[in-house]
Amino acid sequence: MKPLRDALGLRRGVAALAMGLFVYGFGQELWFRYVPEYLRFLGATPLLLGLFGTLKDSLDAAYAYPGGAIADRLGSRRALLFFAAMTLAGFLIYLAWSTVAAVFVGILFVMAWPSLGLPATFSIIGEELQGAKRIVGFTVQAVLKRLPIVLAPPLGGLLLVTLGIRSGMRVGFAASLILGSAMLMGLRRAFRGDPPPETGKPREPIRARLPSPLRRLLAADILIRLCEGLPDVFIIVWVVEVLRLSPARFGVLTSILMCTAIVSYFPAAALAERAERKSFILLTYVFFTLFPLAVLLSHSFTHLVGAFMIGGLREIGEPARKAFIVDCADPAARGRTVGLYYAIRGCAVAGAATVGGILWTIRPSLTFLAATALGAAGTTACAFLLPARPGGTTPFAEAGAPPS
Repeated sequence: MKPLRDALGLRRGVAALAMGLFVYGFGQELWFRYVPEYLRFLGATPLLLGLFGTLKDSLDAAYAYPGGAIADRLGSRRALLFFAAMTLAGFLIYLAWSTVAAVFVGILFVMAWPSLGLPATFSIIGEELQGAKRIVGFTVQAVLKRLPIVLAPPLGGLLLVTLGIRSGMRVGFAASLILGSAMLMGLRRAFRGDPPPETGKPREPIRARLPSPLRRLLAADILIRLCEGLPDVFIIVWVVEVLRLSPARFGVLTSILMCTAIVSYFPAAALAERAERKSFILLTYVFFTLFPLAVLLSHSFTHLVGAFMIGGLREIGEPARKAFIVDCADPAARGRTVGLYYAIRGCAVAGAATVGGILWTIRPSLTFLAATALGAAGTTACAFLLPARPGGTTPFAEAGAPPS
């Protein structure tokens, strides 16, 4: 198996991380995409749904840089174990209380693994893989992170249809707690014996973490994530309440979206090693722009299948985009660089879901149309601002130049 592991970039840390993402994701995806409908069941208004989406996005922003700083200080592997334990506390809160307030409190802990842990996952791949292997590593990580989204939502939708929303969600919370505990124990065993983290690293000014190519990517990325964030929590409401389809059918649509994404990953990653990464990032942004418009224009399950396939193609350039970020980052402060990037992006888009909720109360179609307009602006910014190559190739890993 060694040649296959080498070809896929599955060194020990990367392989353990990928499997952890799969196990954790399968439990969470049984219920996470149904939280807006769960909140509606508990009595939440559309504005509260928007506030929940804003809180989730705000935590992405607030957790990103501290997560990177903790990863640089403790070591990425030790930091991941700590964040996984925090997430288990959130699953316990959801299992213990079925109230709107509990959903809002629990998300503070549930987001620890995906948000606080994000810079640490980038750091592990950046530490263990170099050059073109980074795209392959991010591809494998993305596939195993999204494969549960293919498998779990239909099962979660079936639980909701069979047991009812309250009992079905509680079964999902229990599954997350069990699988999350197994993931934590597995990661502890896999990371045992790793060298202690380096200490005493000099701390550079925060501005030095984002070189010019990364700032340009960030500007376009903010517009695209606003495009994604406005309708995000309302897509299930559109499918279930406006088009009158069942939660189980929404689960099938989610699986179609992720299957499309997974199928697109490997050929895109292989081509990205031979072509400019900018072209794949730009293509990704085009599909981000088209997805909300396609959902709005869909009035049947058959139409939604095509729309969600477009949604799946939004991931076609994600490995290239993440490799671009790692290539631009200073290896001595990689966690903080990734954390700062996602913190700025998260702060900029944190209010998107609330704005989407306000537009929804005026007219649901406005949420999708505004998202499409923002996506078009982000795609244009990427086309004109992003360089074909960040400073030639990789500013830090290969050129060794200091941050601009």
